[in-house]
Amino acid sequence: MSTPIRTSTSAILSLTFGLACWFMLPFVGAIVAVVCGHLARSEIRQVAPATIDGEGMAVAGLVLGYAQLTLCVLIVLALTAAFFGIVSGGHHF
Repeated sequence: MSTPIRTSTSAILSLTFGLACWFMLPFVGAIVAVVCGHLARSEIRQVAPATIDGEGMAVAGLVLGYAQLTLCVLIVLALTAAFFGIVSGGHHF
């Protein structure tokens, strides 16, 4: 009798938070998506590759999470540059 294949809970969470980070939870959702994605891939590859599925969901969650984190960093850098440009714009040294 074969063991039924189940989907990794971490992979489901990674994809769910990967999608949620683009609509509701920008930074926190991205962190959760990345962490759960890595946990899921590790679980699928090392623990029980023949009985656990969800590699695609984990990868999608990772991509969405890392893309959102990259966007957050770029926004912070742009705001920081704009702030220092405004602050130092009136002062000549």
